[in-house]
Amino acid sequence: MIYLLSPNMDFTGLFIIILLIMFGPSVILAIIGFSLLGKNKKAAKVLFIIATVYLIISLGICGALIAGF
Repeated sequence: MIYLLSPNMDFTGLFIIILLIMFGPSVILAIIGFSLLGKNKKAAKVLFIIATVYLIISLGICGALIAGF
């Protein structure tokens, strides 16, 4: 019989994927915002706000998944 969760399983890859989902898009949006900061300040500000909101929401949802709630 094959068990879905055995004591020898390594979940490092899953943990890294969850961390990339948490921080990846917000970091990418912040980098794009910094690149647009000199040309278009209003667009850069909007991207910074979107990056911050995404980070707050993803830390709440993915953080709850990691914590086990």
